[in-house]
Amino acid sequence: PQHLSGLQLVSDLCSGSLQGASISSTDISLTPGKIRSGNHTADTQRQQALPCALFTDAASQLCLKGGTNAEMAPQIDYTVKVFKPIVEKFGVHFDCDIRMRGYYPKGGGEVMVTVNPVKELQPITMTERGTITKIYGRAFVAGVLPFKLAKDMSSAAVRTIRKEIKELYINISSLQEKDKACGNGNGIIIIAESSTGCVFAGSALGKKGVYADKIGIEAAEMLLRNIRHNGCVDEFLQDQLIIFMALAKGRSRIRTGAVTLHTQTAIHIAEQLTQVRRSSMDLPAKFTITKCEDELSSNVTFIIECEGSGASNPNL
Repeated sequence: PQHLSGLQLVSDLCSGSLQGASISSTDISLTPGKIRSGNHTADTQRQQALPCALFTDAASQLCLKGGTNAEMAPQIDYTVKVFKPIVEKFGVHFDCDIRMRGYYPKGGGEVMVTVNPVKELQPITMTERGTITKIYGRAFVAGVLPFKLAKDMSSAAVRTIRKEIKELYINISSLQEKDKACGNGNGIIIIAESSTGCVFAGSALGKKGVYADKIGIEAAEMLLRNIRHNGCVDEFLQDQLIIFMALAKGRSRIRTGAVTLHTQTAIHIAEQLTQVRRSSMDLPAKFTITKCEDELSSNVTFIIECEGSGASNPNL
């Protein structure tokens, strides 16, 4: 359902014609028209629409509804704290106003996103991780759940990180969500920042019958796993950057840990899509992945490199 909703939002943004758009469909056709700015509403919190909204003639407002902190999708806090500062390096600028948080199964969250258009995207280079300089986060409970759960998640996460990173102050605040939350839920997200501007995260959501300290440990171990390899992006940001690398004008390079199947799929699709030229100036995006040895880490890292298609906004 969330993929269908995302496709319908993209079709709406580009005055498109969408065929085969139904649950469980395996054959979908989208014929785009003119990308247009304006106000759009979708029952989902997805990022499909962002690349399209960048190539409109004016700012767009997207009202996204549904679960803001749910399984099988990035928490909204990840979008704001990790995804946003990194895509801004491409020249992307968007504001994200969390008006109401929504939790499974009730949903009911609402996020207002304002996206400013760009003439073209700049390539990025992120190959030096530097040192971790800051670790912080939020452990939250909402609805009828007791505040103690937030404190238990936070303290368990701090203990887990302390075993490996002893020199940094770790600030994971415990919060009781009240007025701006719909439904019952608990979870945690922990952010790490590096001296070169890299951002990583580990997160987990509460589940029925699972102790709160186990949720905190799960998020902490995810964060530690993502900073051990000495790459510059975590496993979740990796595939989300592919489309922006493909659209940018020039060569982008990012250093990462193991290349995920999501990333391999995104690369394949991005190369296919950018083969469709709009003018003689356009070039298809070309990706290469190079394994690299790292004297600072026993884990293997990879450089994902892309010669971008140089997409230009005809409306600006």
